This record gives sequence, C-alpha cells and structure tokens, in this order.
Amino acid sequence: MSSINSWDAELYDNKLGFVSGFGRGAVEWLQPQAGESILDLGCGTGDLTYEISKSGARVTGKDYSKEMIEKAQSKYPHIPFQVENGETFRTTEQYDAVFSNAALHWMKQADKVVESVQLALRPNGRFVAEFGGKGNVQTVVQGITEVLSQEYGLDAAERNPWYFPSIGEYSSLLEEHGFKVSHAYHFDRPTPLADGERGLTHWLDSFADDFFPEFSTEEKTVIYEKIKDKIQSDLYKDGIWTADYKRIRIVAVKKT
Repeated sequence: MSSINSWDAELYDNKLGFVSGFGRGAVEWLQPQAGESILDLGCGTGDLTYEISKSGARVTGKDYSKEMIEKAQSKYPHIPFQVENGETFRTTEQYDAVFSNAALHWMKQADKVVESVQLALRPNGRFVAEFGGKGNVQTVVQGITEVLSQEYGLDAAERNPWYFPSIGEYSSLLEEHGFKVSHAYHFDRPTPLADGERGLTHWLDSFADDFFPEFSTEEKTVIYEKIKDKIQSDLYKDGIWTADYKRIRIVAVKKT
C-alpha cells in the first residue's frame, strides 16, 4: 500500500463515525452465522468487527494502520486484531467469509488484494465488501485539484491515494481470480459530516494527507479554506458539509 495517510483513531471515532455506521448495511449483506470464521479486512477501530462477532462468528480484524489496530484492541480486547497489508497478506487458515468496509479504495493494487482474499477463502467462501466506486467524492477531489494546480502548481492526480472502480471493472477483476459475482450495486450516498462548518476540515485531515505531504498544519489550514471556497456552493448547506459519496457494494463467491 503506497498511501502515506496517517490515522488519528480518536478523531476517526469521534467525528467520522458514519464510516462504521453506514457499514452496518454491508454487514447485513454478509449475514454472518454462529461458528463461521470471518476476516474483517481494513477493520479500522473495530466497530464492525465487533458487530460481526455478535452473531457468534469467530472474527479476526486486520488493518494497515498500527494506530487503528491499537484502538481496536483497546475497545474489543476479546477479538484478535492484526496489522496487515491488504495487498499482500497471507493467512494460515482459510475463512468462510472475508468482509471489508470503506477500505478497498485505499488499496490501489486491486489485483493483489483480490488474489490475497481468494487465497484466504475456503471453496464457496464469500467476499462481501463496500467501498468507494467510480465518481466517489468527485466534487471534493475537483476542489483539491483546482487549488493545488492554480495556487501551488502541483498535480493532484499524481498524489491521489484512491482507487474508485466501476462495477464492471471490479466484477471483471473478481471473475479473473475465480470468483462468481452474485450481487453488485453502485449507488449515491450523500454523507453529512459531523461538526458543522468544521466537518470538511475533519474529513480532509483524516483522509487526504497524501495530497498535502509537504505542508505544515498552518499551511494546510489555508489550503482547506481555499478548497471550501471552491466547493461550498455544491456541498455546504444549512451549516452542514455533505460529502458526495458514491459506493459499490458487492458479494462474490469463490468457485470450487
């Protein structure tokens, strides 16, 4: 994983709880069963890992961020959590299901992720995931792009840490790796950000580090205000920032 994004686990839990909140819909698609072994890939601070565990399934959480894993372990000490790279991980056991919420779009080597998931699953094991799809946060990215280009002479596309595929792209990738895609859904999900006028600031601080690696905290504050000026007519209304999320939710089964 090439992203340099750093994670503030406290900010993530306190101001960005929508990530796991909306992810509960994906857990419903997973339909975890008592006694199953399930891997939560990109588990963050563990809230959905815990939700899955309440079914009676044996669940393990993996995430690339040491800070996220430490927070998950402190919140849910009875669940095993491990620091792992989603693009290259290998497991000694095969799972009945691999679940992932809001993580796959951080893994730009998608073919390696799917290969790793395929190897982690038993035959007929299922892969259930939700992540950013084509057009996700397009307005926010456009604002970042315009400010970096026009004000600083920088190419935002070279810094973009995300992979937002279409359903066709991702379904084809899964099929190439021996999966049968049973459900695929690409949908708009406008997402209100907590903390009023500061909502977009929290979002940029948590998710957009890769665009601003050489800037100080003070310089980023100035940049954030410039970005807000560019996009507020589209995304800011009645004191609330609403991120223009577009998601893919998918279910695939490993062929025997």
